Amino acid sequence: STTIGVLLNAGDGTFLAITTYTTSNGPWRIALVDVNIDTKPDIVVANRDASNVGVFLNAGSGTFSGQITYTTGSSSFPDALAVADIDSDNLPDIVVGLQSSGQIGILLNAGSGTFGAVTAYTAGVSPEGMAVADVNGDSKPDVIASGNNVNSVTVLLHC
Repeated sequence: STTIGVLLNAGDGTFLAITTYTTSNGPWRIALVDVNIDTKPDIVVANRDASNVGVFLNAGSGTFSGQITYTTGSSSFPDALAVADIDSDNLPDIVVGLQSSGQIGILLNAGSGTFGAVTAYTAGVSPEGMAVADVNGDSKPDVIASGNNVNSVTVLLHC
């Protein structure tokens, strides 16, 4: 598949016709968050088979711009996705689980809804589930990842 769909609520318990947007190959995980701080939710999608992350900026009135892609590394297969302010600059950053390498990738928000290159950290599992929360009480977001077919969870503490 190379599309995602948006169904707008008609306000009466029904939805308007689907609007599709073209992604890279294999859209796997999706998140809605205001990445460019304009008060409108944008779409972030992990395109597993294309080894990239796509961002669709909200253009208003329920429409989105075309996809802007950011590579996650050759054959990295981003399987997990979270969006959180990792570097405490009040801008949401992208966190992806890189299934093939057993790493967590961080793409820092450079402002205006654009992102820098991925920085990868060893996870110890092939991440397929992920969450971001302050688990050690230091007011910094930590990354928690779980993998497929392993009996372990990885916690990356933000130092």
